Amino acid sequence: MQYKKKNFYVENISTEKLARKFNTPLYCYSYLKLKNNIINFKNHFKKINPLICFSVKSNSNIKILREIKNLDCGADVVSMGEMMKVLKAGINTKKIVFSGVGKTYSELEYAINKNILLINVESRSELLVVEKIGKLKKKKIDIGIRLNPNINAKTLQQISTGKKENKFGVTEKEFLKLVKHAKLSKSLKLKCLSVHIGSQIFSHKPYEKMLKVIDKLIKQTNHKFEFVDLGGGMGISYEKNNKKLNLKIYNSLINKFLKKNSCKIIFEPGRSIIADTGILISKIIYIKKNKNKNFVILDAAMNDLMRPALYGAKHQIIPSKKNKKITNKIFEFVGPICESTDKFLTTKKFQNIREGELIIICDVGAYGMSLSSNYNLRTLPAEILVKNSKIQVIKSRQKLSDII
Repeated sequence: MQYKKKNFYVENISTEKLARKFNTPLYCYSYLKLKNNIINFKNHFKKINPLICFSVKSNSNIKILREIKNLDCGADVVSMGEMMKVLKAGINTKKIVFSGVGKTYSELEYAINKNILLINVESRSELLVVEKIGKLKKKKIDIGIRLNPNINAKTLQQISTGKKENKFGVTEKEFLKLVKHAKLSKSLKLKCLSVHIGSQIFSHKPYEKMLKVIDKLIKQTNHKFEFVDLGGGMGISYEKNNKKLNLKIYNSLINKFLKKNSCKIIFEPGRSIIADTGILISKIIYIKKNKNKNFVILDAAMNDLMRPALYGAKHQIIPSKKNKKITNKIFEFVGPICESTDKFLTTKKFQNIREGELIIICDVGAYGMSLSSNYNLRTLPAEILVKNSKIQVIKSRQKLSDII
């Protein structure tokens, strides 16, 4: 995705052309970027040869899931709905991991009936429910136990998952108790130690601490784990400041860990695979000027892209068509929803723009459409995938008649 002669292109198609054909707001993804992200991820961990289970909560479009499946990835799911979707997309059951703190009896039973790779339990109560289902079905259930290692990944509070005050996983003390229980159970087969410490992580140091905690705990259990699920959390630079996790260092830390612990590594990347494959094309409805700033009112809103309102996240905003006229005034890009939090970005300068022109909100492939809603009874935007210079509508624009 780049500018060619002052126009922004997704592969070989301009965003101006896409907006004319499909209207706005419009989610657009690049297949080539998705493919390259997965290849690059695999290349960084080639020696480890991990099982990559894409985090479906980040983007659950079935056409995208099919492309991810064709690129030889599995899935990390957190609900029955997500599991049903990845199965429909054709993802191998033995590449599906079921995570989440509140799996219901019916969800667990569904997962067990489908013979998925692992159910990562996150509490004693959940482990007992899985065991109960196993007894009733007279079969051994393959499980992992998710550890909360009490590590501060120094990320946003809202996306931290590995500290003791977070709801995820169990303490080291509880982990050891659950391992003992599982080893004695006739209905459970303990295969995995699972961990995930948060999202948007740029330093290898939290991962280094995490691996040390896991290594120590495995020794204490005296149990041979077939899998160690390290979760995901690798950050991407939304503000284009070149911050990134050094995957070479992380790879060497894991290799060091594997010399002491022979097991298969599972990763659950989402954002690092899909975020920068997607853009949101939006039209400027009005520009409202006052003494201090220009409010640029878009046809996209917080119901289309929730991250800025939910996390205070900042997505870079760029013009669809470049010009050289820069205005040194505060521009605030906002949506039409009746909430003060319905805003995307405030910047101290931007190029000269007019009503009716297009802007692009960058890096929306993760937690864009998957967090969207019909708030203010607004319809959901269309989604398209550009693949080999061909356009696929991967989700049609919702109609008001669908929701009224």
